[in-house]
Amino acid sequence: MGNWVENEGLSIFVIPFLAWARAPAACLNFNCMLILLPVCRNLLSFLRGSSACCSVRVRRQLDRNLTFHKLVAWMIALHTTIHTIAHLFNVENSVNARNEKEATLQSVLSHLEDKGNETYLNFARKELPNPEGGLYVAFTTLAGLSGVIITLCLILIITSSTKTIRRSYFEVFWFTHHLFVIFFVGLVIHGAGQIVRGQTGTSLEEHNPNDCDKHFTQWGKIRECPIPQFSGNPPMTWKWVVGPIFLYLCERLVRFWRSQQKVVITKVVIHPFKTIELQMKKKGFKMEVGQYIFVKCPAVSMLEWHPFTLTSAPEEDYFSIHIRIVGDWTEGLFNVCGCDKQEFQDAWKLPKIAVDGPFGTASEDVFSYETVMLVGAGIGVTPFASVLKSVWYKYCNDATNLRLKKIYFYWLCRDTHAFEWFADLLQSLEVQMQERNNAAFLSYNIYLTGWDESQATHFTVHHDEEKDVITGLKQKTLYGRPNWENEFKMIANQHPSSRIGVFLCGPEALATTLNRMSINNSEADPRGVHFIFNKENF
Repeated sequence: MGNWVENEGLSIFVIPFLAWARAPAACLNFNCMLILLPVCRNLLSFLRGSSACCSVRVRRQLDRNLTFHKLVAWMIALHTTIHTIAHLFNVENSVNARNEKEATLQSVLSHLEDKGNETYLNFARKELPNPEGGLYVAFTTLAGLSGVIITLCLILIITSSTKTIRRSYFEVFWFTHHLFVIFFVGLVIHGAGQIVRGQTGTSLEEHNPNDCDKHFTQWGKIRECPIPQFSGNPPMTWKWVVGPIFLYLCERLVRFWRSQQKVVITKVVIHPFKTIELQMKKKGFKMEVGQYIFVKCPAVSMLEWHPFTLTSAPEEDYFSIHIRIVGDWTEGLFNVCGCDKQEFQDAWKLPKIAVDGPFGTASEDVFSYETVMLVGAGIGVTPFASVLKSVWYKYCNDATNLRLKKIYFYWLCRDTHAFEWFADLLQSLEVQMQERNNAAFLSYNIYLTGWDESQATHFTVHHDEEKDVITGLKQKTLYGRPNWENEFKMIANQHPSSRIGVFLCGPEALATTLNRMSINNSEADPRGVHFIFNKENF
């Protein structure tokens, strides 16, 4: 029973289950304070856009906000597991102590009642055998019931956040993730029942546990050992989480305000590979290259917001996103935009769209380097569409002020249709650079990672033509996957003593490879070549 007796009280028992419960609880308070901060995207974008607050190195750390969010979530899961198991033993010991009939110190402490001049210590107030007694404590006390609820919420949140669920059933991930509201409410009230109790300071002065333990049957009968008085520890969790909750509420208010601003869809373009492009306008909308927005379409869902990278350039008078049709929400958007119909769709029939953002990403730092590697996989090429468009506009207007001198662009795709909607942009850039006698500015390599036998025969027949049979570009499409070791060594040899930005929008496996290559091919000498790896996160 003494597991729940505080150090300043009657510390008389050996097994420290209370310590095993309280230590993870303190860690939970700290991690629950942190968990909301990485998803306050407007706050992060404000910090990221303020050069006075954030250097390039700090901005790169802010770009890892979702990685940090996941790590904190796993720590919450770990500490919740330890905290729960320890309290299961606490409840069992408390119920057993309450049922004990012999006149032991543990029994006397357990039968102190909240009447007269006595205050209770044991939170198990009824004599019920285990497991009935344990269930009674778990579902009738505020701490027990709130603990069960927040643990169930945490299990649902974590299991629905797995990559398989998130990609295949995004709506499940989206809705279950909002159980965090119940989680935080339960967390704040979890300690309000004050079932963890300790001897009061005044009682310690009158009743010294070290002297009175031997006379527990005489408590209250002898002047030196009055009946000890106990009180519950006041709840502390709210002090840890009130600040982040306030910031997150401000975040939601900003999102709500933005969702009420009018957005006009000016054009819907159907591209191959089940991809549509939405071109939109919004009063006061300002963006930088590679940023992303959250989009809500009330005609499809009143609650769901989905992130999409902006594919337009800041120099254009509209902003656009490319959406690949891969799930229920995107399929619904495809239909309400009239893309499933053959006839022309009137503009007034297009659905209302709410937009939150734009939010900063690693791609904003592209123009901070003289040399960059841009690596996109499939639809992951979208942030680099914005970058390359902006480069094109800057070259048309004033190329002398452009710090960026060399781009190595890599695009990996499994299907030939994916090339069709992006190849026209590369063709424009290719022509523009040739007209300005700077064809070496952009080196692009397009890799087709999947093809069948009939396609291979067709590629072979047309291999000697001036332009590539797939993209229409002078640079021929490559087949298979890049040898990244050779690519990094080649670029390092071409640009000694340089800081080279490596930007990826693609799968985790490719991110792991490029990050390792960036480290392995960077020199220890500060004056040597250094590859700085950056990855898009949503």
